[in-house]
Amino acid sequence: MPGHRITVDGIGIHLQDTGPRDGAPLVLLHALGTDLRIWDTVVPLLPERLRVVRIDMRGHGLSDCPSGPYKMGRLVSDAEAIMEALALKDAVVLGLSIGGMIAQGLAVKRLDLVRGLILACTGAKIGTPALWADRIRAAEAEGLDALADATLARWFPEPFRSGPDAALTRTLMLRQPVAGWTGCAAAIAGTDYYTPTSGLRLPTLAIAGDRDGSTPPDLVRETAGLIPGARFVLLRKTGHLPCVDAAPAFAQAVSGFLTDIGHL
Repeated sequence: MPGHRITVDGIGIHLQDTGPRDGAPLVLLHALGTDLRIWDTVVPLLPERLRVVRIDMRGHGLSDCPSGPYKMGRLVSDAEAIMEALALKDAVVLGLSIGGMIAQGLAVKRLDLVRGLILACTGAKIGTPALWADRIRAAEAEGLDALADATLARWFPEPFRSGPDAALTRTLMLRQPVAGWTGCAAAIAGTDYYTPTSGLRLPTLAIAGDRDGSTPPDLVRETAGLIPGARFVLLRKTGHLPCVDAAPAFAQAVSGFLTDIGHL
């Protein structure tokens, strides 16, 4: 499906904007090493009356890839600028992994733009600076292929990991620019949102996969616990990308939340 680009501070950001222009806005922010195509299976399962905006992070997909490292604040500003350019207000922002970190930062900065959060397989802090420094060094020295097998092992449980959809996700990862991956990995390494996120007061759904090796359920549950009244859903037999390996259950959880908060 064709998309278009919006220039943000000289950087072209690619996005897809589908559904009725007057529909309730839902903004989708993808995971590290992927792009907006990870939502391809989920979007058709969501209510048709939503206006769905999918964004490629800088350094990913068809967005420009400036030299890094990037700061999380810059990634938040990218999403903020896209929402302003599209005149989106009172949106629900669904972020997966690093996308969930961006969503938290966006809500902290611009609560006027965000009326609800869906935090999927993410945390207020993910990993340690040392862990990310090791991965960045490996990617710069050997390319993303050096990280792909270990990444897929954390992302998908067996037998899904041996199937065609996991293979396509591996290919998707390898097609991302190394500089974009390392730039965004540096942003994750430098981010700790425990204090800012604990100040949020808005409808929130947190979704975890019980086989997720990247952001285990306890991390997602802990992050949800920072926001009073946040709901927590655990999807069974799924990993770090439930939009890929558990799309129907993931879409059902998202749609149910949107209905419950009156966003449809």
